[in-house]
Amino acid sequence: MTWFRPGDRIEQPNQGGFVEQLPTPTARELEILKVLWEVGPCSVREVHQRLQPADGETLAPNTVQTLIRIMETKGLVSHTVEGRTFIYRAEFTREESTTRFVNRVFDGAASQLVMTLLQNEQLSAGELEQMQRLIDEARRRRLGS
Repeated sequence: MTWFRPGDRIEQPNQGGFVEQLPTPTARELEILKVLWEVGPCSVREVHQRLQPADGETLAPNTVQTLIRIMETKGLVSHTVEGRTFIYRAEFTREESTTRFVNRVFDGAASQLVMTLLQNEQLSAGELEQMQRLIDEARRRRLGS
């Protein structure tokens, strides 16, 4: 099993067969990405207002701006300009983050992830029903193709 530290770059082949370097977001960068995933494109000010770091530490607006600029150089976010305001959007998707997590923690075995989730006694009946619907839908797609 290979372990990656936050900030490591992971090589993955792209469609042309070339290897591209994909950044691994740090914990702080992941918190910013979560805001962008939930809210959509927004300014540094909006990210700062919605950001609630897991460690409870409040970040200064300049710190958030610096983190976002670093994330842009890594390719995790991009921006457009509206008037004099930079509007940032996530280029690293929640799906890419999830795939990377499954690959790192479960060696790519999604079934191991699902079994771990199902063994979690904190799942609600609604969550279990939603999982069952997704499994049934995946099974229908697989059998239909």
